[in-house]
Amino acid sequence: MYDPLFDLPWWGSLLVFIALTQITIAGVTIFLHRNQAHRALDLHPIVSHFFRLWLWMTTGMVTREWVAIHRKHHAKVETEDDPHSPVVKGINKVLWGGVLLYRKEAENQETMNNYGHDTPNDWLERNIYSPWNKVGILILMAIYLTVFGLGLGLLFWIIHMLWIPFWAAGVVNGIGHYWGYRNFEVKDASTNIIPWAFWIGGEELHNNHHTYPSSAKFSVKPWEFDIAWLYIRLMSMVGLAKVRKVAPKPVYDTEKTTCDIDTVKAVIRNRFQIMSRFTRDVLSSVCREELQKADPGDHENRGLLKRARRLLKKAPERLSENSQAQVNQILKKNTTLETVYSMKKKLQDVWQRSATTQDNLLHALEEWCRQAEATGIQALRDFSRKLRTYSLAPA
Repeated sequence: MYDPLFDLPWWGSLLVFIALTQITIAGVTIFLHRNQAHRALDLHPIVSHFFRLWLWMTTGMVTREWVAIHRKHHAKVETEDDPHSPVVKGINKVLWGGVLLYRKEAENQETMNNYGHDTPNDWLERNIYSPWNKVGILILMAIYLTVFGLGLGLLFWIIHMLWIPFWAAGVVNGIGHYWGYRNFEVKDASTNIIPWAFWIGGEELHNNHHTYPSSAKFSVKPWEFDIAWLYIRLMSMVGLAKVRKVAPKPVYDTEKTTCDIDTVKAVIRNRFQIMSRFTRDVLSSVCREELQKADPGDHENRGLLKRARRLLKKAPERLSENSQAQVNQILKKNTTLETVYSMKKKLQDVWQRSATTQDNLLHALEEWCRQAEATGIQALRDFSRKLRTYSLAPA
């Protein structure tokens, strides 16, 4: 009864299984995450309905529940109301019990009402996908047993059922706020786990996503690979997807020597890349120079300077009490770093002035450039001159 339908070699069965799990992760990241939760792209109805059917069979997740929980995560990130923050709940609880946290939050009707809007509510959703969400996974089991036979089919089905709960609910939601590298110092603890992990569909680039949540593309650096973006581009070429938004790319007008309204708009749009560049070109550069100038015998000062870059680049709200004390000690002992750190905060203040006119923002930006160049710190001077060249991409 449970002999395999196709007589595949072991490696053929493995390739088929990998392809099936990839369709599932593509459904989560493209349909649930980028399309439904963040509206970063539009999908052709055929694609949307396919992913809904596939996810019904392979995960049993309800679109409205997944979207609502994820939107709440962004809205309440790293607070007591965050459904799955390892900062609040602990890494082990999220990594190994992420699916339980998901199910608990799915029962919160207030979360569903506040964050689950604009998700599918057609006849299929109301009468099949939502009320019978456990039936789909039984259908998938039957398909696996038919295609692969009893032993291999049951093994593959179990692994497939665990794929999203572990990699998405556990690894991405847990490790993605606990360990990894950061391209952008946003206020939450999000990290990029590694630059490439095709088996989780680009979701490994979590810090990039938290910086630009409405971007359909998660990779921002040349060495990062978002496999779901490849799928999206292929679908776009044949009219099955339409990208609505991606992270901005800086545009430079090397002829510009003064700031104008165009500069202000470009700086605000590219503010996260600008602060990343500030860390690299100013903070890191000055920290290296100050360490080279430090007295080799002053071990305490050299120790502080070695930690300076890591500490000074962080948002103040992400510093522990001990780290903040070290920052204060570093700035007290080194006037150059104190100046650089002060200019960093002043630059951030330029685009945090929400209730002001463009003319006032222009004046603030030009004044920042003037002060940066007057410090006499070469790295700040070079950064200021580069900042003046920022421009908007041609329409």
